[in-house]
Amino acid sequence: MSFTPDEVRFLIAHSDQIAAASAELPSMRRGSIADVEKLRTAFGARGRAVAELLQARSSGKLPPDWLVCRESAQQATPPEVADYRARKLVDALGTGHTAADVTCSVGTEGAALGAVGFDYVGADLDFSRLLMARHNLGGGSLIRADALTPCVRADVVIADPARRAGGRRITDPAQLHPPLPELISAWRGTPMAVKCAPGLDFSTWEGLVSVVSLDGGVKEACLYTEDLFPGRREAVVIRSGSVDVITDSLDDSVGAGAPGTFIIDPDGAIVRAGVLRHYAAREELWMLDERIAYLTGDRIPAGESGFRFIEEVPIKRLRAALAAHGAGSVEILVRGVDVDPDRLRKKLALKGGRAMAVVITRIGSRGVALICGPRQWNGV
Repeated sequence: MSFTPDEVRFLIAHSDQIAAASAELPSMRRGSIADVEKLRTAFGARGRAVAELLQARSSGKLPPDWLVCRESAQQATPPEVADYRARKLVDALGTGHTAADVTCSVGTEGAALGAVGFDYVGADLDFSRLLMARHNLGGGSLIRADALTPCVRADVVIADPARRAGGRRITDPAQLHPPLPELISAWRGTPMAVKCAPGLDFSTWEGLVSVVSLDGGVKEACLYTEDLFPGRREAVVIRSGSVDVITDSLDDSVGAGAPGTFIIDPDGAIVRAGVLRHYAAREELWMLDERIAYLTGDRIPAGESGFRFIEEVPIKRLRAALAAHGAGSVEILVRGVDVDPDRLRKKLALKGGRAMAVVITRIGSRGVALICGPRQWNGV
C-alpha cells in the first residue's frame, strides 16, 4: 500500500534514524517478520511505513535516498530510461523549455528532465506521491491535478497512464487510466511523449514509437507525437550504460537460411518494435525462418549474447542427443512451438556434466531442436 501524507512527513523528518536502522538490517531480509518487528519497536505505529520504504528501496531501481512505496517503485520508470527520453526531447526541442509531467508520481522524469536543462512541472492526483516527489527532487513546481485537465502551459507533455487494472495488464489503449485517446485530446496542440506497455497495438499511431529495453528486459513503448518525431519505429537497447538504437530506416533486405555459427535470441525491444530484419541486416545476420524471431550468423553482435550451434535434431530425439553430448544442465528457449520448457527439462532427466542450450523452434513446417553450447557474450 502507499503512504498517507502523515507517513510521508514522518519519513522525511526521521530520515537519519531510518538510514541508521537500514544499515543494521540485512538487505535480503527487509520486509521479514523479524525485521518489521524491530522497526515497530524503534518507530512505533510508523514502523510499517518504514518497513515498506526500506523494502521498496532494496530493489535498487531508484536512488537509495528517495522516498518510495512498493507500488510507486514498481511503477517508476528506471532512471536510465528516463535519461534517454530527456536527451531525446532535448534533440527535438533544445534546452530552456518547460516540460509538464502530468502523471509525475515520485519524480523520476523530473530528475532526468531537470538534469538536461528543462524547466519541470509535475502533476499528480495522489497527494502523498507529490510530497515524495518534492522530497526526491529537492523542491520544484508540483501541483495536484488530473492529467486530463490541462493546468499549465508547457512545450512538451510527458504522461504515463496506468497499465494495469484489477491486477491484469491492459491491452486496449482506450482502457488505460487515463484513456490514451482522451489524454491526447486533452493536450491537443502540445507535443507529447506518452509511456505505454510495449504489448499494445500501435499500428495506427502516426508519430514515433520507441520501444526501450534495459539490461535485457523490455520496459516501455514511448509514443511521441508527430510534432516531435515523425512516424517511425525504433528499438532502444540500453545495456551496461551503452545505448544502441535500431530504426526502421535501416536496410531490411535479409532472408532465411540454414544455421550459421551462432544462434541469436534478439533483444525483446528489437522484436516488439518490428525492426528485427533491420537489425539483422546491420549485423550481417539472417533469419532461421521468415516468421520466427530467431537470428543466426557467424558472429555475436557486440554487447549481445548467443549460442554456438552444434546440431539440429527432431524434438523427439532431443533427450538421446543431449545424453550423447554429455549434457547435465540446459538452457531452453522456445518460440513457435507448443513446448513447456520446465516440463521438458524434467523429461530430459539429464545426468551429464556439460552445460548446454537448446533452441526449440519451427523452421518451415518442421518443429526442430537446435542443440548449442552454453550462452556466451560478446562483451567487446
